[in-house]
Amino acid sequence: MEKRAHILVVDDEQAIADLVVNLLVAEGMDALACYSGQAALDILARTPFDLAIVDIMMPGIDGFELCVRMRQMRDIPIIFLSAKDEEADQVVGFTLGAEDYVTKPFRPRELVARVKARLRRRQAAPQASSTLLSAGAIEVDLRTHLATLHGEPLHLTPKEFAILAILAQSVGSPVSAADLFEGAWHERFDDAAANTVMVHIRRLRKKLADIDASTTFIETAWGVGYKLRGAPSDTGHGA
Repeated sequence: MEKRAHILVVDDEQAIADLVVNLLVAEGMDALACYSGQAALDILARTPFDLAIVDIMMPGIDGFELCVRMRQMRDIPIIFLSAKDEEADQVVGFTLGAEDYVTKPFRPRELVARVKARLRRRQAAPQASSTLLSAGAIEVDLRTHLATLHGEPLHLTPKEFAILAILAQSVGSPVSAADLFEGAWHERFDDAAANTVMVHIRRLRKKLADIDASTTFIETAWGVGYKLRGAPSDTGHGA
């Protein structure tokens, strides 16, 4: 029998938290509501969850601080649910390691779909003992949301980090532009999206070249997509 997903919902507006819990329970998940950041931390210290839905604007421990503290305690995917829809707030959320950002008022079916998508992606991901992905001299830490090349930090935007992480999860194998776009943007791929991915790949390559221009770390697999080189950095061979 398939294990029921266990979801933590954190929102100081009790009516919203309870609504989200009811939506998830109706979809066959187990869900628990917390009405403050501290209550969430107390429960998380005792109980593992498969995913957390976190409001941002809460008194005391706000959603951003809560995200950081939760990720320090457990490797748990986090979806922000907030009335703050400014791009800057979304960038902060993704930089802190959140997997998705849903604005209020939200469409119930959309929220449930995003939760299910996150759970599927989590289940499909390789079950490694660490959140650290390595591809030669490149390291991508999914927990701390940091990436390095030869130990030097790569200053990436949230989308650049997401693309690099997806490539690192399939190191040595090509990933299509569609998979990169849908994995990083969580939107349907189209012709315009292909150009968006190409632009972000170009920026990623430049940031890698700023540290080490001797190697093409992200290779183009013509007609397929892009792949991250898996060879050790000390081989001295280019592609």
